[in-house]
Parts: sequence; structure tokens; C-alpha cells
Amino acid sequence: MVISVKKQVYLAFTYFIIAAFFGVVLRLFHAIDLPINYKFIVHTHSHIALLGWVYLILTTLLYHVYLSNQSISKKHRNLFLFTQITLIGMLVTFPFQGYALFSIIFSTLFLIASYLFTWFFITHVSVSTKASYSYKIIKSALVYLVISSIGPWALGAIMTMLGPLSIWYRLAIYFYLHFLYNGWMILALVGLFFYILENKKITINKKTFTSFYRLINAGVILSFFLSILWIEPSLLYNGLGGFGALIQLIAIVFLICELRSNDQSILNIFTDFQKMILKTVFGLLVLKMLLQLITALPYFAMLAVNYLDFTIGYLHLTFLGIISLSIFFFLDYFQILKVTKGPYFLYITSFAITELLIFYKGFASWQKISIIENYYSALAFFSALILISIVLILVLRKKA
Repeated sequence: MVISVKKQVYLAFTYFIIAAFFGVVLRLFHAIDLPINYKFIVHTHSHIALLGWVYLILTTLLYHVYLSNQSISKKHRNLFLFTQITLIGMLVTFPFQGYALFSIIFSTLFLIASYLFTWFFITHVSVSTKASYSYKIIKSALVYLVISSIGPWALGAIMTMLGPLSIWYRLAIYFYLHFLYNGWMILALVGLFFYILENKKITINKKTFTSFYRLINAGVILSFFLSILWIEPSLLYNGLGGFGALIQLIAIVFLICELRSNDQSILNIFTDFQKMILKTVFGLLVLKMLLQLITALPYFAMLAVNYLDFTIGYLHLTFLGIISLSIFFFLDYFQILKVTKGPYFLYITSFAITELLIFYKGFASWQKISIIENYYSALAFFSALILISIVLILVLRKKA
């Protein structure tokens, strides 16, 4: 039995809906009394959002674009089902025990599933495809996926020898998250975008691509040092992290300028709706890079550490903004799931308001001023609208 790409996408959206539901629960926790373990729900929310939604949809897109025309459906089906076992295992264990024996087992099995997908993808892509710019970027993304897993593997040894209060415990988590979203997720999306350009015969100068590729990869590696500034290391690390953020920003601006030189060709590829999503994504991506850049300054680095809302806002900007909007764009472009405008505008509006509320609370805490009355109820309400918009995007999808 072949599991169609559309069914895989619908399942990924189901995980997105579940993750959004847990997000609403977390918001309600501060507004009303709930008989739950807050930390356990945070673990569930983050794992299902990152691995159930983003990982699953990205691997599905990669399979659809590069491999779906090959007779390897049985291998992919088995790998897909194995991945579902790990995700469902995490979904039913994290809410009740947090990081404990069974949730760790399923998390570990997921890492193995990600290794198997990386091997599966690289070994089955055609030789001609391996010469493309898009594949080169996506291969780098998969390498970062594997590199990110060093963090979870290290946690076991750190827990045993140093305990969860050790700085190495948090460093391992930050290592994992950094290379997971800055490396694997964002580069996979960039690679898919290059695939579209190549498929539509829009050429990018080899020298230009080489510069972009080197800058973006160097930026991913060096900007990791921004994740360690909370331990107040030597200013050398601020410089390295800041330089990484700067060259990432230069790479993105470089790409935008190159695309503008092909402006007329680009205009012919996408619908007005897709162009609007794309412009929003690039705008948010530049904003993300600028936020990274200013946190290289010691004062702002400690600001992000001391006021958690700034970090939460930044992470939501990345996952709910850049990554999820990019996924909507690719699903619509490849006609796997045609996104309707009404639910999309509800999503983007609710997302923008929740971002403003989260950063507002961080600013209020920083400036030692009181937050507005019913703040948490308002945040829960708009988070619920994000949940509703995701359901509507899935339910009210246009026929492709």
C-alpha cells in the first residue's frame, strides 16, 4: 500500500493542529487553573511542532519533489510508518512523564528514523540531480540534521555525569535547536526554492551561487556561538556569533538582490498570492537575521537570557512565521494543498498579534512596567485563533 503525498501532508497538518492545541493549553495555564504539568506540556508542544509538523512536512516535500517518480514507494512507506511510531510514542508519553524512560526511547528512535531518511534520500536521488544547486543546499541541510542530533545524544552522558543543572545540559539543547532550525529546516526550504528556480530555467550565476552557499553555511556554523552567550564567555564568542549572523544576513540580501535582477522571470512563475507569501517570508527572514545580529552585543544577549519572552517571540517568529509560511507557499505552489486566502489571513493576523503581545510582555518586564489587564486571556484567545486558522487551512483547502 502506497501512502500518498497528500495523506502524508494531511497527517503533518494533524500534528500541527495538535501542537497548536498544546500551545493554547500553555497560554491558558497562566489565565486559569489547569491540572497539568506545565513543563511536560512544553516538551510535548515543542517536539510535536518541530518533529511532527516541520520535519514530517519537509521530508514529505523532499520525497515528492525528488523521489516520487521512482519505484521506491515501499521503502519510503516503511520508513514513514516507523517515523509515525516514534512521533505517536512521543505524543502519548511526554504529556505524562516529560523526559523519562519511554519518551527518551521514542525520541532516540526518531533520531534513528532521521538518519535512515537522510541515507534513503541521498542514495536514491538521481546522478543528474546531484549536480544541481538545489540538491547541494538540501544535502547540507540534511548534514545539519544529523549534526544537530549530537545534542540529544550528549544529553544522556551529561545527565549521568553532570546532572540537569550543568551548563552543558542547556548547551546540548541549544546546539540541537540551532542546527535543527537554522541548519536543517531553513536550508531545506532554501533548497526547495532553488529547485523551483532551476525547474523554471531561471539561472543563477555560478560565482553568485558559490558566494551565497559559502556565506550561508559559514553563517549557520558561526552563529551557533550566539547560543552560548548566556554563560558570558569571552567577547571573542560575541564577535564570532555576530560575524555569523552578519554573513547570514548578507547571504539573504545577496539572494534577494539576485532574484530582483530576474524580477520579470520571477513574476511569471508565481501567483499573486504566492508572491505575497514569499515577500512576507523574506521580510521575516531579514528581521530574524537582524535580531540575531543585535544579540551579539553583550547587553542585548543578556536581555534575551533574562527576559524569556524575547526568546519565545524569536522562536515563534522562526517556526510559526518563516518556516510555516514557507511550507504553506510550497504546498500551494506544488499544488499538494491549495491554501485558501481567508484562513491564511486569519493565521497571519493571529500570528502577528501574538508576536506583538509576546514581545510586549518582554519589553514590559525589561522596563519594569505592568502589563495590561487580561493579558494572558488575550494571548490565549489569539493563540486559539491560530489553531482555528490551521484547521480551516486544512478543511477549506481548494482542490488542486
